[in-house]
Amino acid sequence: MNSPYQSLQHAEAIARRELLDVEEYDVRLDLAADEKTFGSVTTIRFTSRGGPTFVDLKPVRVNEIRLNGGALDVDLLERGRLPLETVEGLNELVVDAVMPFRNDGEGLHRSVDPADGRSYVYGMMFMDAAPSVFACFDQPDLKAPYSLHVEAPDAWTVIANAPGTNPEPGVWEFERSQPLSTYFVTLVAGPYHVIRDEHDGIPLGLSARASIAGALEADADELLTMTRQCFDEFHRVFGIRYPFGNYHQAFVPEFNAGAMENPGCVTFRDPLVFTSRVTRGMRIQRATTLAHEMAHQWFGNIVTPRWWDDLWLNESFAEYMGNRVTADVTEYDDAWVDNAYARRQWGLYADQRPSTHPVAGNGAVDASAALQDFDGISYAKGSSILRQLAASLGDEVFFAGAIDHFTQARFGNATMHDLFESWERAGAGDLSSFTSNWLRTAGPDTIVLDRAAGVVRRTPPADHPADRAHTFRVGIATDGKWSTRMLTVEGPETPFAVDADAVVLDPYEDSWAVVQPDPATVAQLKTLLPDVEDEGLRAGIWNNVRSAFHEATLSPADVIDLVVASPPVESTEDTKRRLGSWLLGDVLPLAPAGSLERVHAAAREKVETTTTGSEHQLSALRMAISTATDPALLRSWLSATPAGVELDVDVRWRLLVRLAALGETDPEELLAALDAEPTAVSRVAHMKALVSLPTAEAKAHAWSVFTGALDVPNYELEAAGLGMWRGGQEELLAAYVDRYFDELPATVTVRSGWVLADATEFFFPVTSLSAETLARAQDLAADTSLDLSVRRRLADSADDLARKLATARAFPAS
Repeated sequence: MNSPYQSLQHAEAIARRELLDVEEYDVRLDLAADEKTFGSVTTIRFTSRGGPTFVDLKPVRVNEIRLNGGALDVDLLERGRLPLETVEGLNELVVDAVMPFRNDGEGLHRSVDPADGRSYVYGMMFMDAAPSVFACFDQPDLKAPYSLHVEAPDAWTVIANAPGTNPEPGVWEFERSQPLSTYFVTLVAGPYHVIRDEHDGIPLGLSARASIAGALEADADELLTMTRQCFDEFHRVFGIRYPFGNYHQAFVPEFNAGAMENPGCVTFRDPLVFTSRVTRGMRIQRATTLAHEMAHQWFGNIVTPRWWDDLWLNESFAEYMGNRVTADVTEYDDAWVDNAYARRQWGLYADQRPSTHPVAGNGAVDASAALQDFDGISYAKGSSILRQLAASLGDEVFFAGAIDHFTQARFGNATMHDLFESWERAGAGDLSSFTSNWLRTAGPDTIVLDRAAGVVRRTPPADHPADRAHTFRVGIATDGKWSTRMLTVEGPETPFAVDADAVVLDPYEDSWAVVQPDPATVAQLKTLLPDVEDEGLRAGIWNNVRSAFHEATLSPADVIDLVVASPPVESTEDTKRRLGSWLLGDVLPLAPAGSLERVHAAAREKVETTTTGSEHQLSALRMAISTATDPALLRSWLSATPAGVELDVDVRWRLLVRLAALGETDPEELLAALDAEPTAVSRVAHMKALVSLPTAEAKAHAWSVFTGALDVPNYELEAAGLGMWRGGQEELLAAYVDRYFDELPATVTVRSGWVLADATEFFFPVTSLSAETLARAQDLAADTSLDLSVRRRLADSADDLARKLATARAFPAS
């Protein structure tokens, strides 16, 4: 089943770029007329070599289209494309259309805050959503300046890429922007609470929904301080000032990504304005996200990749510089340690899948497929490799090359080859071997210690051979004391004789490889791990453990022993990709009987023995809630949480969701909890709790969300999928396993882009651990008629399932 819109092919983008140069866009939007749609009048002035092409447009309806003064037949618009016959020289296209407000986090997303009923709008044009807002030539290498004019309700504030004025109520006029790719264009409109400041001649701004204004005010000093610190550091290392005028950071509702680097108006998901208590891990995540988006103002915005196969020029650099600058100049000097918990395995898992791809030159055939390569490889692996390159070249050469790159292609587009030429001009020497082995070749090497042979073995991936040298520190424990040694691994075997209790390879992430602990080390860590105080070493140990489990060389029972010996509360967040979610989703379903109870007891002990009020205590309580099987205990915590932990909205809904999964609450109680505190956070948590109930009605409700029969915003879509598939409810869910594979292809008719792929993953039957489910997933993922983004997520989910089944075969639970 085909998408209603056609995704831009790379070959088509090349041909259109050879034909056209876009001079400017003038965009007029009327946001005040309707709650479902808005008016959009776009004037595009462009130069053509003469000949046929097409403009991208995804309207509700078209009022009029004129090319060079002549009316065009609007009925020629098909699958988001309108054919044009351009003349040589200057052309002018005017498109008057009505566009849809969306609720999937793309295009112009309109959200109603359940706390006060107010409406908010923001633009997200990435990856191919811009044509649902204004007519455009939607590809990254047709950059042009924009003039934006907006009509909005009188009480709204409107912010966009360029500085603007409000000459009369409801009217907003914005200056002509610097040249932008279509996917950078944005506006944020609504009764937002706005905070303004200034630093080094740059006007700064923050905004969020009015209902969370107090939380934004509470966080403003930290956010603005980090912004100033990061600007100072980026100006120092790049030597080029931020060139986009204002720098506004808008926290917006129901945002799919962590943030989007739109020049002049960066958008962030508004859960990053903290309305409940959060741990240092979440504050670090926010800090590195803020710095990541600021890094994009240079890597991505001043110079933009010519096509998506060089997206690493955006994301790998922003990931590396975001973490580096956060650690170097903000209060979060432990950012790299938190990154080890949050990002390392995300990248390694992606790099070991059948869908792995090179960091650079990923072969993105079209925009839709390219979206799926915004993954752990482009972020975490690319960042790790750049960190190695910076260490090898030294900062002087590394940044001199970057500055040359920004200067040569200022406000234009470039490729990987352009960047490496800049580095070579700066004195880096011949980087072709580095490029070939690390950036152009997919897959990680596997590095293990063979104690008996006295060697460290390096095995490159069979499908992607490469000759990569690795230099890293090794953590060595002898008589309970830890030390480090440097090791360079250059061939299949490297001598490494060691007489030690435990040996941990590359704990500080000096290289990029799958490293695993040997059996003797695993046995010793059950005693040693509780006393490891070096935060980087602890993170490295857990990543070694996770890699071994992922490769089915470490048993679930051994992992549970390690967790019980030293609950990993230092990884304070339990969000996706971190230790907590891995433990619950991957390890415990395969662990021996009684493991859940053992982990719960260890977490409760940690709650009682950890410093009252500490982040580790909060982290331990979250683990205790998620592993609890006693409803009376959960009810007691609803009445009175342990001393040091407040019963805020986050903790309350964690308790209710767990009670729901156990079947110890009902829809009436959940609705009463939502009515008592009708916030955006509560609305999403309510959905997750409701579909977690072990009832046919709850699962049918979740399924109506999946099929699109019940249309909900994107955050609730995710909550419905994650809450539906609960361990212990397999009989109730059995019929939905086949329905998932039967009905997945049709979801392309009810959603697109980001959420189309996300829903494929969210609703995958993760609790159906059977060879039959794996076979169905693999067969459907091989169907070439399926949307590429759906195939990719389905294939990745199938790989995750295959690895769980491999672990189950290797270590049968008892």
